[in-house]
Amino acid sequence: MEQRHEWKFEIDRLDLLLLRRRLGAVMRPDPHAKNGRYFIRSLYFDTPEDRALREKLDGVSRREKFRVRYYDRDTSLIHLERKSKLAGLGSKQSARLSAEEAQRLVDGDLDWMRADSRGLVRELYVKMRTQGLRPRTVVDYTREPFVYAPGNVRVTLDYDIRTGLFATDFLDADLPTLPAPDAPILMEVKWDAFLPDPIRRAVALPGRRAAAFSKYAQCRIYG
Repeated sequence: MEQRHEWKFEIDRLDLLLLRRRLGAVMRPDPHAKNGRYFIRSLYFDTPEDRALREKLDGVSRREKFRVRYYDRDTSLIHLERKSKLAGLGSKQSARLSAEEAQRLVDGDLDWMRADSRGLVRELYVKMRTQGLRPRTVVDYTREPFVYAPGNVRVTLDYDIRTGLFATDFLDADLPTLPAPDAPILMEVKWDAFLPDPIRRAVALPGRRAAAFSKYAQCRIYG
């Protein structure tokens, strides 16, 4: 799996306005974004003892988490993803799911996964059976993405982070969500082997340093 570097910065509204101008001058908007942004809904999985949450909060060097997500409320394209971290480097594996498969997964109907042709689906099945991995909560937010070809750089500005609390029916368009407590605006910077100087300068903000942040953890504050 390809390992990528990642920085995360907690920013405020003034930073957001400044970064929009800076990034727009040196990068291009992600072509998949409509009017420069899109809505993301994710459903995160965890064990009964909250292993993924605790490993994130404890800063465990090697960890992983599973989620399913879709964009702009379009449930015709749903992805199952496993995100892994090792010594600060991140990687992601993905498999496409149908809306029917995603709903069966949410409902705890797992037998179809056992002999599935997609390796990631089978892996999730094994971990749901052996570790008790289950859907935990819905996480919603808005993203403004920018891309830069040299270094395969991607910079995203994420805000309006909302939690579904204990809700897991992420295909329900009317699912009520609440603003995640004290959630900041978040800038994420991801790249492969090198981060070009124009991007390094564009994302530099006085008094802002890269820090760990998890939308999932922020949305689990209430339990």
